[in-house]
Amino acid sequence: MGPREIYPNPPLALVVVELRHTVTAALSEAQQSALKSLLTDSFPLARPTLAAVSTIVTPAGVRNEQTPPNPRYMTRDNTASVTFRPDAIAVETTRYVRRSALRDTLRLAVAARQKVAPADGLTRIGVRYVNEVRADVESAADWSQWIAPSLTNVAGLEAGANGLAQSWQGMVVFGDQQQGIVLRHGNLDGYAVNPSGDLRRPTPSPGPYYLIDLDSYWTPEDETPTLDWDNIESHYDDAALSAHGLFEQLITDKYRQEVLRRDQ
Repeated sequence: MGPREIYPNPPLALVVVELRHTVTAALSEAQQSALKSLLTDSFPLARPTLAAVSTIVTPAGVRNEQTPPNPRYMTRDNTASVTFRPDAIAVETTRYVRRSALRDTLRLAVAARQKVAPADGLTRIGVRYVNEVRADVESAADWSQWIAPSLTNVAGLEAGANGLAQSWQGMVVFGDQQQGIVLRHGNLDGYAVNPSGDLRRPTPSPGPYYLIDLDSYWTPEDETPTLDWDNIESHYDDAALSAHGLFEQLITDKYRQEVLRRDQ
């Protein structure tokens, strides 16, 4: 397996790796401090997530429940974070370089969690790539220059006096419940990932973009394996490589040559 090309002008706005595990108790202040100590060289900033309020409807009436903040640790440039939830570890970055670098961060996060407050088992691995494909378009039909016909052929449909299709969104599922990829796509406007969010990102000019959102996943088939790196690494690599292979099928050579390979 040869090295994959690293494009100088990639469309990635956000990459998320989520390792779901068996539910644990909320982390104590002492445990959160221990996690920060283990991650501080790379993730020195403690920035808990915001508390969430959910509405629960029961036969007895309606009540609001507040979910407490989850511990989260961020880089000083605010482009990457590690979050520990009672049921998952999430690693996020808006400055993705290559699979191996993200794998190292994931391994660090797993080791820290298992040292401080071990979870009993692994229940899902998800690797998500949110791409904002931006190119020179004046009409919806122009996306066929940059995005594969399998996604853009709908632009040729005409609805009588209403004219041609102007916008579309869709979801495609590959694989099954154990292993696969969920693709969400469509021609949109603005941003898929908020530039003003907690994770900072390069801010292109707002305007039309084509969303290619790939969620590549693996779940155990029978037994629940332990949350150990030996049970994670190969499945992480497979999920990431599967998403990469699908992305390459969804763009045209024109986009690859004129946009992805263009120096910023």
